[in-house]
Amino acid sequence: MTNERLQRLLLFIAAIGLIPIALGYGFLPEKTLTPIYGFDVDNVNLKHIMRAVMGLYIGHVIIWFLGIYNPKFRRPAMYCLVVFMFGLAGGRILSLIVDGISHWLLLVYLLLELSIGLLGLKLIMNEKK
Repeated sequence: MTNERLQRLLLFIAAIGLIPIALGYGFLPEKTLTPIYGFDVDNVNLKHIMRAVMGLYIGHVIIWFLGIYNPKFRRPAMYCLVVFMFGLAGGRILSLIVDGISHWLLLVYLLLELSIGLLGLKLIMNEKK
């Protein structure tokens, strides 16, 4: 499989995977976050923050889809993917150090973010050769 196809596939997997997470965080956070993570989302400010996070995630998904379907956006989409994934992973690692072990699903997210970030970085580096 070519580097270009691998980049498109990685962008697609990341985009499709992030959509339900984004909607879970922001569409009806009190219906999704409370049962999964066990904390109440009954504060207007917290709902606002979670919906802003949803918007941020959806914005990244849009950039990634642009990179899938338009070659001139592919490299920026890949850089965006790598920065996004490593940014999330870095925050989660900091939280593990400062706060301790979190919900198992968040640890799965950490592994996925590190894996996707590393693979994205490798594909970017392969393109430059």
